Amino acid sequence: MKKLISFLFICTFILGYSQQKELSIEDAVLGYYKGLYPSSLSNLQWIENTSNYAFKKENELIFTNAKTNKVVSNLSFEALKKVYPEIKRLPYLQEISATDFTFQNGSSIEVYNYVSKSKSTSIHFDENAKNTEYNSKAKAIAYTIDNNLFIANAANPKIVVTEIEDKNIVSGQAIHRSEFGIYKGTFWSPKGNYLAFYQKDESNVADYPLVDINTYPASLKNIKYPMAGQGSEIAKIGIFNLATQSTTYLDIDTSDEHYLTNLSWTPDEKFVLVAEINRGQNHVWYNRYSVETGKKVNTLFEETSDKWTEPEFDAVFLPKSTTNFLWFSERDGFMNLYQYTSEGKLVKQLTKFDWVVTGILGFDALAKNVFITGTGADARESHTFKVNLKSGKYTKLTSTNGTHRTQLSTNGNYLIDSYSNLTTPNSIEIVETKKGKSTLVYNAENPLKEYNLGTTEFVTLKGTDGTDLYSRVIKPANFDASKKYPVLIYVYGGPHAQMNTNSWLGGASLWMTAFSTLEDYIIFTLDNRGSANRGFAFESIIHRNLGDAEIEDQLTGVDYLKSLSYVDSSRIAVNGWSYGGFMTTSLMLRNPGMFTTAVAGGPVIDWKYYEVMYGERYMDTPQENPEGYEKTKVANYIKNLDGKMLIIHGSVDPVVVPQHSMTLLQEAVKQKTQIDFFTYPMHEHNVRGVDRAHLVKKMLDYIVENNK
Repeated sequence: MKKLISFLFICTFILGYSQQKELSIEDAVLGYYKGLYPSSLSNLQWIENTSNYAFKKENELIFTNAKTNKVVSNLSFEALKKVYPEIKRLPYLQEISATDFTFQNGSSIEVYNYVSKSKSTSIHFDENAKNTEYNSKAKAIAYTIDNNLFIANAANPKIVVTEIEDKNIVSGQAIHRSEFGIYKGTFWSPKGNYLAFYQKDESNVADYPLVDINTYPASLKNIKYPMAGQGSEIAKIGIFNLATQSTTYLDIDTSDEHYLTNLSWTPDEKFVLVAEINRGQNHVWYNRYSVETGKKVNTLFEETSDKWTEPEFDAVFLPKSTTNFLWFSERDGFMNLYQYTSEGKLVKQLTKFDWVVTGILGFDALAKNVFITGTGADARESHTFKVNLKSGKYTKLTSTNGTHRTQLSTNGNYLIDSYSNLTTPNSIEIVETKKGKSTLVYNAENPLKEYNLGTTEFVTLKGTDGTDLYSRVIKPANFDASKKYPVLIYVYGGPHAQMNTNSWLGGASLWMTAFSTLEDYIIFTLDNRGSANRGFAFESIIHRNLGDAEIEDQLTGVDYLKSLSYVDSSRIAVNGWSYGGFMTTSLMLRNPGMFTTAVAGGPVIDWKYYEVMYGERYMDTPQENPEGYEKTKVANYIKNLDGKMLIIHGSVDPVVVPQHSMTLLQEAVKQKTQIDFFTYPMHEHNVRGVDRAHLVKKMLDYIVENNK
């Protein structure tokens, strides 16, 4: 074997050999609805400005003190129903204070005083509303209908923010196809006096035709889809003043189609901070704008890169400061925190980790420490740390190896820590942040204990450049090292994703564990260079040449598999979706004879057909990088097909549009190459719901039938 293999650790996840219950593919795919995923405490969250937390249990809301771990009160469904007779179950809590909690009840936001057991506030809004965002300071809710933005409060259910007839101009929704950390389009000011919002003009964006087959006859449904190198959207930021009920816009010229993101308010509501990124995505200007005039006050700093710049986080202001904030940046190679002033002065680099900071939870009461999340030394994990704002010294607060999801109490004294790893389905602890003491409050049982399933192991391989490549091996129950097993390689491989995590099932879907035992397969997954949480150099190696480094690393995995005495190296199949579909088809066609079978779902076939924001970040434009686009074009390699390949696509996929698969089929016909194709009518980028069981069974049946 050409490549050195090193084992970081091997964790064995034993699901039980003594029971003989068989886990079907359908049950595995629909496992969440069948109780096959670990249980937890429902709607668990801190009560604002207290050391109490709340969660739903059956038909009660339970309030517990974190210090004593004693239940201090509860609220029954029956008590709530007396005030809201129309409700049928305990609602999901949006937020909760020492006296009130907020929930959505149909087309209204309700604020209920659970101390006096009475209704505090009721805000009704249009039943067609989408993108709702409630603000307790304003006692109002922002929402959209079609392309316009509205606000509702207790006095008025429909305050007009925008009233634009041109459907090309969309207000109050996520822009830039939700890249750059964007996940919404409205931003309430800290005191609730203003609402900032994104607006996009898509007049320059081409229509893309999708067909609704459920009408008689079928009908056209156009979507706006900006393809790489073509016209993109024009972004604006509006500010609505609730007192004057007037809208103004920040004075930003985006006629060059540059991006606006990471919108943040200063605590005094006088300024808005905006990250502006050129369309080439290699230059960021972080600018401050006056709310009163809409004019730019200053540029706080700039960041440039010869590959790409991608700010994804809003500014987080220090408590009791209107000027000093923390900013996330990868400028030193890893996502770290920097403290700036709103005048643009760099106070300090707060963290200097050689691992990735992933979020800020909050601060302690005296504002001496900030609490952050990050991978820690092992990129497969997620932990919480306390960092001293003055010295930068830090303390790890989550001690157990694994993937931790934490919530910080308002005063910073406690964490709710929910975590899992290969051997722990789900545990919840309360952690004292000063002393680090933890108290177990919930421990989920293994939901798969009655099933005869195999093991999951982590393996670390060495890439050709010496890079550690984290991998996962799933073995069937009753594994016998003297036998020869076929292999299914499951691949994603693209940016912003990580397949292997030290969590329950190791990050794998339950169908993989089931399939391994049902069909006596080895399931292998490797996170290649380009994937997430390993730092900028690891991720950005793919720039302008998508597929090259990723394929090289996946082939390192293939070499490893072939070195194992129990692997049948003549029976290796590959499967993936989306970027994983691009990887699956590229691996199959650019390495003929290595795989017997490939199943690719929603595959990117030609990057010029993918969206501007994502595609141009990694490939530049087709005009700037024609060689790169031509090399990555999967259809160029269709004549190399040696084996069986199935392409699957949702008929109304708005993400990887059907044109990708169609062009591959067209070239296959031209080259007289036989491939297989299946479409899921009226499904989008992922096949969801009960139809997903059909999808997974189709993929796996094809693999079993042809991987011979």
